[in-house]
Amino acid sequence: MTAGLFRRATRPLLIAAAILGAIGGAGATDILSDTAPIPDKVAPGTRLVIGDPLIKVALTLSGELQKLPFKVEWANISGGPQTIEAFRAKALDIGSVADIPPIHAQWTGLDVKIVAAKFRLDPIANPIYVIATAPGSGIARLEDLKGRKIAFSPGQAQGALVLRVLKKLGLKHSDVQLVELPSVGDAYVNALASKLVDAAPIAEANKQRFVQNYARDGARALPHGLRDDPAYLYVVKSSLQDPDKAAAIREYVKAWGRAAKWIDSHPEEWVKGYYVKDQGLKEDAGRFLIESNGRPDVPLDWSAAIERQQETIDLLAAELRQPVLKAQTLFDRRFERVAGAAYQGE
Repeated sequence: MTAGLFRRATRPLLIAAAILGAIGGAGATDILSDTAPIPDKVAPGTRLVIGDPLIKVALTLSGELQKLPFKVEWANISGGPQTIEAFRAKALDIGSVADIPPIHAQWTGLDVKIVAAKFRLDPIANPIYVIATAPGSGIARLEDLKGRKIAFSPGQAQGALVLRVLKKLGLKHSDVQLVELPSVGDAYVNALASKLVDAAPIAEANKQRFVQNYARDGARALPHGLRDDPAYLYVVKSSLQDPDKAAAIREYVKAWGRAAKWIDSHPEEWVKGYYVKDQGLKEDAGRFLIESNGRPDVPLDWSAAIERQQETIDLLAAELRQPVLKAQTLFDRRFERVAGAAYQGE
């Protein structure tokens, strides 16, 4: 593994022209400092561009969308590479990602802050990813990964998981062959099916279909036994420096927390409104996904999350030859209790 893998992960992605130039608050000229209190009121006309497709659906189904005290433009953007590129294009205020994109953004010179955090109450029993193996690979357990080709995306959560699995197994990079592939759509499943790689992290949500299609040819989906559950909202720092936008961002974080609670307490409505109507799945598949997701954990205290984030930074910095960041600088602790309090109905 070389730093070149990391640099190539920053290739520009196309951003929809419809959202270019959409960034703009209500015209505030004062710069809000990192330690200044977030204003209590959202100024009229304040607008945010948000890349959070799942929560858009939840807010619509729950009736919360019309209650947002600011104008919102939804961007059909998710995942680290897309959100980072949109931030650079000044076409996005808020993105929804896992734990790696905020780190990756800082290493590429983009100042971002985490403003909301959500996890799973039982992350080992309800992982986001499994390690899938290609048909005919002969891989029956994680220890068999030695000497094999593994799909790897340096700037995404799947890439970090691969590094964690190697560390757990006591393997070095020289013990495997990391094949750089962006984990977009079904890219990893297709790479496995075509035997371009021997193993790859795929979403737990895709496990059932993958096993049904390829188990007869020897493919497997192996549990890794590691935490892979962080879900963050992060924002570009310039948006937080605008007092009007900062106030609107706090209101969105509240809505985000309430949406997490609504999803958890309305499983049937969520199956029909999101998995069936929005995602085009069958109801039984939606119920399987709800079960595999488990219960959410929206903490009021970020201390444990920051500690785990530091462990991730230390691992990635060593493996990708990047400077070590202080995890606490990635979190804007003015927002620490906002989502958790909203989730609890405070």
